[in-house]
Amino acid sequence: MALLLTAAVAVCAGHARNADRVMVLTVDGPIVPVVERYLDRGIQAAENGGYQACVIEMNTPGGLYETTQDIVQRILGARVPVVVYVSPAGGWAASAGTFIILSGHVAAMAPGSRMGAAHPVGGQGEEIQGAPGEKIREDAAAWARSLAELRGRNPARAEAAVLQSKSYTDAEALKANLVDYRARDLEALLRAMDGREVKLADGQVQVLRTAAAAVERREAGTVERILLTVSDPNIAYLLLSLGMLGILVEIFNPGILFPGIVGVISLFFALYALGTLEASWSGIILIILAFAFFAAELFVASYGLLTVAGIGSLITGSLLLFSESSPLPGINWSLIAGVVVSFTAFFAFALRAVVKAQKKPAETGLEGLHKATGVVLTPLNPRGEILLEGERWQAVSEDGSIDRGEEVRVERIEGLRAYVKRK
Repeated sequence: MALLLTAAVAVCAGHARNADRVMVLTVDGPIVPVVERYLDRGIQAAENGGYQACVIEMNTPGGLYETTQDIVQRILGARVPVVVYVSPAGGWAASAGTFIILSGHVAAMAPGSRMGAAHPVGGQGEEIQGAPGEKIREDAAAWARSLAELRGRNPARAEAAVLQSKSYTDAEALKANLVDYRARDLEALLRAMDGREVKLADGQVQVLRTAAAAVERREAGTVERILLTVSDPNIAYLLLSLGMLGILVEIFNPGILFPGIVGVISLFFALYALGTLEASWSGIILIILAFAFFAAELFVASYGLLTVAGIGSLITGSLLLFSESSPLPGINWSLIAGVVVSFTAFFAFALRAVVKAQKKPAETGLEGLHKATGVVLTPLNPRGEILLEGERWQAVSEDGSIDRGEEVRVERIEGLRAYVKRK
């Protein structure tokens, strides 16, 4: 019984200490599934640990709509107050970030930051046409209004961010009642929201005591950081290209191993990233087809037609990779140009090496003995014997008498007789 009481007191003491703490999570980049898992893990830790609040410092250009929905649902159902803070100064909460900041129990922005421009667009920034686009826009607008009304914010201004691509500076967002505070740093925010009442999903009202709360940052794990890095569209595209190249080099040169291993690892991460980023399968297939064209050029005399087809397929696939369903920015044009030029130059070099090898005289059989070096066994005057490639040959000197032990060079082979000159 005493042990149980001691344990209970220890747990209560631990929760009391955590009640004076604030957990801080950091989102700096696009909203992708690994971000959702990181935030879910952090919010759960704050709930279980009895923390005073969980602050999400956010700086994002936007991201995936479905992932954003998962994050917002997690915040709305949180058993701990969730504070969304657009930080650092100059940061932004664009597109998907707008919905996340609207969902926070407390919303704040740093000076020089902005939010908004949540109008749904395609992967290259194009307008989504027709009935599908209209449905997506209306759904997003209704969602923005619903979140704003739930948190006591301005639904009309929230809707404008979706339907009119309206963006707001930190001062404008505060004036429009889209955020609750404008704070230069986290310490100032914690002081400003001290004493604020927050209503949680279960109806419980909690008074924030954050002025003197200790800050505990929970960073993403090593695996999460790696997945966040490869989830950048440009890096995913580069990994896909390097993966295909490494595998092709291994196919052409079996046994090297290193290019093949690097290629398989790169391809694995690329396919993971492209899957989470909702990349277009048509773009992926076109890029793979481009490498098939380049490889075929090494074995088929197409007079450059396969190379041209490979270049066209690579460019088209690169442009289509994020143009169908992903709201993330498309691949950087300079990166596409660099990959196309580099890989075209590589395969041109490889093709030149293949052609050169095909034109090179045979180095097996009698043809391989041309210009080979031998040693005179019996004086050539002009006939005699030489040791050539470990065998005794009848030889005829075309360079006068040659003594025993001298080295000679084979000029030609006629029948079973070598015609030689001094080396």
